[in-house]
Amino acid sequence: MQLTKTLKATVCAAVLAATAIPASAANIAVIAGSIEDGFFNLIKKGVDDATLMVEANGGSVNYLRTPNYDNFGPDLVNLINQAVAQGVDGIAIPVWVPEAQVPALQAAAEKGIKIMMYNSGQDVKDDVHGINYFGSDEFVAGKAGGAYMAEQGAKKILCHIHTPGAVNHESRCAGVKEGGEEGGSEVIILRTPANLDGDITGTAESIKSELVADQSIDAVISLAAWSADAATNAVAQIGAQDRVMVGSFDLSESALDRIKAGTQKMAIDQQPYLQGFLATSMLAAHIDFGTELATDPVLTGPAIVDASNIDTALAGVSKGAR
Repeated sequence: MQLTKTLKATVCAAVLAATAIPASAANIAVIAGSIEDGFFNLIKKGVDDATLMVEANGGSVNYLRTPNYDNFGPDLVNLINQAVAQGVDGIAIPVWVPEAQVPALQAAAEKGIKIMMYNSGQDVKDDVHGINYFGSDEFVAGKAGGAYMAEQGAKKILCHIHTPGAVNHESRCAGVKEGGEEGGSEVIILRTPANLDGDITGTAESIKSELVADQSIDAVISLAAWSADAATNAVAQIGAQDRVMVGSFDLSESALDRIKAGTQKMAIDQQPYLQGFLATSMLAAHIDFGTELATDPVLTGPAIVDASNIDTALAGVSKGAR
C-alpha cells in the first residue's frame, strides 16, 4: 500500500513538473534591406506567413529594415546589435557588406545566438556559424542571364549595378559577364551611385547616357525590378526598343506586363517569398526542435521568366508572393 502511494505521488509530481515547464519558443529577428526597396516587401510576405507558425509555438518575429542604402554597412551592424540587445534567440540575415557584418555576426554567435542566412552571403555562412542558406547563387543566376541574352542574339550587354560594392550585386554582374562572354557577347558594367537607388528618373538618365555614347550596346540587364523600369524608360526615350533588349533580376507586375507585351525580354526570379518563409520558419524550428535540413544551401533560383511562362508568374505577383 505504501509503495502504491509512493508511486502515485511520484507520477503526480512528474506530471506537475512537466506541465510547469514552458514550451520552447523562438524569439527571432529577421534583418532585411531598405524600407524604400519594394523587393523586401516580397521577403516580408514570406516572413509574415512563417510568423504565424512561430507564434503558434509561442515565439515571436521582429522584422528589421535599414532606412536606405546610403550608410548600408553601419546600418546593418546597428540592426544586428539591436537584435542582440533585445535578447533574441536567432537572427535571419543576408550578408551584403561582409567586412562590416561578419564581425558583428560572429560576436552574436559567440553569445549563443543562432544565425540563418538568406538572399546573400552564402560564401561567408561558415564564417558566421550560419545554419543554412536560402536564396539564389548570385553568380550562377547572373551567368544564366548573360547566357540567355547571348542566345537571344545580344552582342554587347550592359549590366547595371545600382548599389556598387554590395557583394550580391557585384556577383550578379560577374556572372552576367562570364555567361555572356561564353555565348560570344561583350559585357560592360555600369555602376551608378547608391544614392540613386530607387530613383527611376535619375537611373534612366545614367543608362540613357551609356546607350547614346555607345550605340553598339544591344542589351541591358538591371539588377532589380525598379531599375528595369528605368532601363526600359531609357531605351524608349532614345527610340531604341527594336535595337536594345532589356532583362532584369526580380519580378514586378510592370516588368511582367512588359514581358507579356514584348517590351522586356526576360526577368530572373530568385523567389524572395520562399527566402523569407524558409529562413524564418527553419530558424525557429531549429531553435525550438533542433531540426536541420540535409540540403545546404537551399537554392530558390534562378528561374528565368519570359514569354513562355509569363502567365504563371503573373498569378504569383498578383498575390504579392513573386
